[in-house]
Amino acid sequence: MLRDAQGLEVTTNSPSTIAAINRFVFQSLSYGNDALTILQGIDADPTCAIAQAHAAAHYLSQETAAAKSQAAPYVAAAMELKNVNEREKLYVWAIAAWAKGDIESAIAYHEEIAHKYPRDLASVQRGQYHYFYLGNPESLRQIAEIVLPANRENHFLYGMIAFGLEQCDSYSEAEELGRLATAINRHDPWAHHAVAHVMEMQGRLDEGIAWMESLSDTWENCNSMLFTHNWWHIALYYLEKEEIKKVLTLYDSHVWGRAEKESAKDQVGAISLLLRLELRGVEVGDRWHQLTAYLTPRIHEHALPFQDLHYIYALSRASQTELVNEMLSSMEAYSTIAGKRWTEVAIPAARGLVAYAQGNWETTLAMGSVLSQLQAIGGSHAQRDLFEQVYLDAWVRHEQNHQALHLLEKRLANKRYIPSNLKSHSLLA
Repeated sequence: MLRDAQGLEVTTNSPSTIAAINRFVFQSLSYGNDALTILQGIDADPTCAIAQAHAAAHYLSQETAAAKSQAAPYVAAAMELKNVNEREKLYVWAIAAWAKGDIESAIAYHEEIAHKYPRDLASVQRGQYHYFYLGNPESLRQIAEIVLPANRENHFLYGMIAFGLEQCDSYSEAEELGRLATAINRHDPWAHHAVAHVMEMQGRLDEGIAWMESLSDTWENCNSMLFTHNWWHIALYYLEKEEIKKVLTLYDSHVWGRAEKESAKDQVGAISLLLRLELRGVEVGDRWHQLTAYLTPRIHEHALPFQDLHYIYALSRASQTELVNEMLSSMEAYSTIAGKRWTEVAIPAARGLVAYAQGNWETTLAMGSVLSQLQAIGGSHAQRDLFEQVYLDAWVRHEQNHQALHLLEKRLANKRYIPSNLKSHSLLA
């Protein structure tokens, strides 16, 4: 039995497997583009259960049907191996629960690891991931804070806590930790991302651009998800400044232009940016149609409700009526076994988004009943705010100005985005 770079015991006698695990954990925490290095560790020792589980986790995090199939043999291999220590057993069980869609059990295992083996930051990261898509920012923050005493030298953990703090609206503390992580190691893209969120929520547009662009040279070795997502944040700053040509250029060069086209998360980023542009009256040309071929495989996946809402809107905007109807029917059927966040939140929101894409403002307004519950579908403040923007725009287009005014007043009080076409509107006079 050997130990990894965090001092954690691993059931293997292969130094090559330990090296691959160390590389994989670093790639995970830094959102690097070489996570599949873990396969070399499996080749060196196929009996190492945690290496098998790491490979499965890599594929599961892509949240597509194809990737889930790729994960399956690694989950099976990890579960069959009995020569494991307690930490490895808990981690394998967590990944197996994720593969089955039992997220609550997966979280319970990651929480147990955090308390018993606080040096296992890969497990903490998985726990944060699940809490993020369950819309539970408090637990997202807490699972990282629990392990801080054992990892005070680790800048990656500071970035993880920073993001949790930002999602809990603790902006000054989040920025402090994100900046500290970056000061320790400038190559920490998740810490950059946490500070970007703070500046966006506080409307510090020029500071946000300066912060992110000054660090963007360090993202070249990131996986496409975080590379495109960090540039997506930069694009949002420019969008708030109404520099539309710059936003379109970034979409074409650094968001969709650098995306892995089959990546679900890259697709979501592209869709949300196009919708934000259209909310400001921008013609986006044939960009919706460019997405269609990559979204068709998503119709029956239902990996995350947050993703499905983006897919169905994009297909609607590309005038793929048959595909939209097929996906909506599929979502409704899936919701009967998937729980309340699907039946009570995702389905009404999906219907509203389809209606909005089709110019049916009155039907869009039915989304109002679920706006306060959108946290349940996951995503960040910035990502979920898009749905409120859609709802607000539908109110104005439907000429129900008294309702729009109420929502506008709330957004002004919270310093949230006000659509540019409303800034000079009589509602705000």
